[in-house]
Amino acid sequence: MKKRNLPPLNALKLFETAAHSSSLSAAAEELGITHGAVSRQIKLLEEWLGQPLFERQGQRSVAAEHARAFAAEISTAFDIISDAATRFGKTPNTRVIRVNAQTTLAMHWLIPRLSAFHIRHPEIEVSVSTLNSSEVKGLSGFDVLIRREPLDRPEWRYFEKRALFEERLTLIAAPKLMTRLPVNKPADLASQVFVTSHTRVGEWEKWMKRAGIESLRPLRSQRFEHNYISLQAVIDGLGVGIGGLPTLGQDVNEKRLMTPLPVDVKGSKYVALIAPDVDKSSSLNLFLEWLEQEAST
Repeated sequence: MKKRNLPPLNALKLFETAAHSSSLSAAAEELGITHGAVSRQIKLLEEWLGQPLFERQGQRSVAAEHARAFAAEISTAFDIISDAATRFGKTPNTRVIRVNAQTTLAMHWLIPRLSAFHIRHPEIEVSVSTLNSSEVKGLSGFDVLIRREPLDRPEWRYFEKRALFEERLTLIAAPKLMTRLPVNKPADLASQVFVTSHTRVGEWEKWMKRAGIESLRPLRSQRFEHNYISLQAVIDGLGVGIGGLPTLGQDVNEKRLMTPLPVDVKGSKYVALIAPDVDKSSSLNLFLEWLEQEAST
C-alpha cells in the first residue's frame, strides 16, 4: 500500500473550522474548546507544513489566503470521507445510492425525475455526479453508472447491464425561434443556424439523410465542445439542433423545446451498469426497479 504523507488529522479538523471562522477565538467557541487548545493544534500543523497559516489583523488571527485555499481542499476531502463512511456503514438508516451518469442524461432525464423517486422512497438518498468518459478508471465507489452504448472497453464486460431505452434523434428548437423563423418542411432549414457539438459527431448527417436533405447547407453552423452546452444553446434560441427522445422529453413537455418536423432516426442506447463488487442492497434494487420503470414510459 502507498505510504501517505499526512499531517496530524486532529489538527487538520480544527484548522478547517478555524480557517472558516472570523478568528481563532470564534473557532474555539464553535468547537467548544479553549483558545489555547486551538492555538496548539494550529502551531502543530504549521510546524508540520513548515509555514504559518494565520496572520494578524488588528487584534485577531485570521487565515492567510493560501490557508483558505488549503482549507477548501481539506473540506472536500472530509466530505468524501464522510460520504464514504455513510455509504459503507451498516447502520439501519444508511440508504445512499451513488449514481454517475453522462452529463446530458443527468441534467435532462435523470434529475428532473428524481423528485418522483424521493416521494416514493423518502428514506433513500440519491447522490448524482457526472462524467462523460467511457473509461472505467476513476468510477469505483459508484453503485450505478448510466452510459451510452457501445462500451467497447473490455473492463465493462464484468458489469451487470440493464437496458434502459434507445433514443430517437429528431430536430429540436426553442419555441421562440420557431415563432420568428418557422420550420414547416425540411427545406426551411436553409435559413437556420445548425447547432452541433464535438461529442455528438454525425447526428446531423444521419438525420438529414433520413429527411432527404443531405445536400442542404444551413445559414451557418455553431459548434460547441459538449452536447449539454449545445443543448442549452438550442434552448436559448441560438439555432436548431438534433436531440434525443426520451432524454429531452421533459424539456419538450415543459415547452423549453419543440420538435418541428415528424422525422426521426435511431440514436444511442442507454444502459444502467452495476459493478460486480457493489452491495446489492434493497435500496439499490428499489432504485434500479424505479429506473427501469421510468425508462419504459
